[in-house]
Amino acid sequence: MSTQFNERNISMVMDMYELTMSNGYLNQGEQDTVVAFDVFYRKNPDNAGFAIFAGLEQVVEYIQNLHFSEDDIEYLRSRNLFTEEFLQYLLNFKFRGDIYAMPEGTVMFPNEPIMTVVAPLIDAQLIETAILLEINHQSLIATKTNRIVRAAKGKPVSDFGARRAHNVDAAVYGARAAYIGGAAGTATVLAGKMFGIPISGTMAHSWVMSFDSEYEAFKAYAESYPNSTVLLVDTYDVLKSGVPNAIRVAKEILEPKGCRLKGIRLDSGDLAYLSKEARKQLDEAGLTDCIIVASNGLDEYTIHSLNRQGALIDSYGVGEKLITSSTNPVFGAVYKLVAVKKDGEFQPKIKISETVEKITNPGIKELYRVYDKDGKAVADYLTVKGEVIDTSAPVRYVDPLKYWKNRCFEDCTFKNLHQQIFKEGELVYELPKLDDIRKYVRHQLDNEIWQEEQRFENSHPHYLDMSPAMFELKMGLLHECSK
Repeated sequence: MSTQFNERNISMVMDMYELTMSNGYLNQGEQDTVVAFDVFYRKNPDNAGFAIFAGLEQVVEYIQNLHFSEDDIEYLRSRNLFTEEFLQYLLNFKFRGDIYAMPEGTVMFPNEPIMTVVAPLIDAQLIETAILLEINHQSLIATKTNRIVRAAKGKPVSDFGARRAHNVDAAVYGARAAYIGGAAGTATVLAGKMFGIPISGTMAHSWVMSFDSEYEAFKAYAESYPNSTVLLVDTYDVLKSGVPNAIRVAKEILEPKGCRLKGIRLDSGDLAYLSKEARKQLDEAGLTDCIIVASNGLDEYTIHSLNRQGALIDSYGVGEKLITSSTNPVFGAVYKLVAVKKDGEFQPKIKISETVEKITNPGIKELYRVYDKDGKAVADYLTVKGEVIDTSAPVRYVDPLKYWKNRCFEDCTFKNLHQQIFKEGELVYELPKLDDIRKYVRHQLDNEIWQEEQRFENSHPHYLDMSPAMFELKMGLLHECSK
């Protein structure tokens, strides 16, 4: 695993309350009380039908490197808030808990546990912010990118977003997430180095403007990169200057070397119209294999519009609206306590709210994906931890929205979506390669997830059902708390 800055210690990327609560737990002698927290989110970005889980590798990286340096301790001591006993506790701290999670790249849905942390109170509390920031950011960008990729209908999409990202980490890890979501590559070189993502890039308008003429600029570039010449043709006039000069360079410079003009790029103007007119000029010149790349403020909506207009674009470079998910820039995963271990038994906990959507699902749970005989995912299924599913007979479930109906899964198979990542603080999970995560996303969307759930608008909801035992546990706690 490569890290962006190997010398950085980011252990204290945490909210202050994690430290104040942890200090309080130690003062109360509760530091070894074991608890369980669930990570989940309540709503898909852009009102979509699903999201994509990303960022697990960085969660693992954070926990494996979690430690407090002497400098960290001195800073905390200067706050005059913490006991010396707590500061010494932090100086010798090592995560001791268990973590269960979906495999990275899993297609996921609201209100189901993405990750469960079972650990001593302080251990579970100190990692909250880091877990959420990694999952929230990368899941958001992977999900947004996948929407853009699906809108492109098989045409490659590359991440061009670094210069519009919110900081260096957002650019680099955003590129990683975009690749998981289906991007063909990135323009961010560090992301290519760290994660093995294909990188691409040609020229900016400044290259063209630095020469005495557009032709001279194109000629110089082609001479430097004869086997990969892609020319930016909109610096002056696309159809009267840019494309004709690109054709001239193809004929006068490249073809005598036995090379072909690989492509042209459009970065402004009416992309649908310009792509069609440029295609005519290129084809008339015998450059039918020259691709047209488009960029400039694109997202899934503009790409969908370009498709409807019959744009003749072969590849897309997508920047700010991908790397910031500008149409829905907050993912919203949360970290909620679901159980506390007392006298050797886990006692389920529930958060109640006047807002129904904010009522949590209590206890430590198992999450299954339910498949019909054709391999399609018909629902996800929450059970109490350790509950056995007997598939020799119809499996009863409760729809939380229509709980009065008696319903069963028949002729279905059940796949547990959780895998153990850490056991007693030690990594017990083999992290997959980035390309395998990307393929896993594609496999699910091509084979398991209904097309109706993949619509950009009015997507069909994916069902999250409960076992009768899980439903009774939740209702029992609600009734008890309402007395």
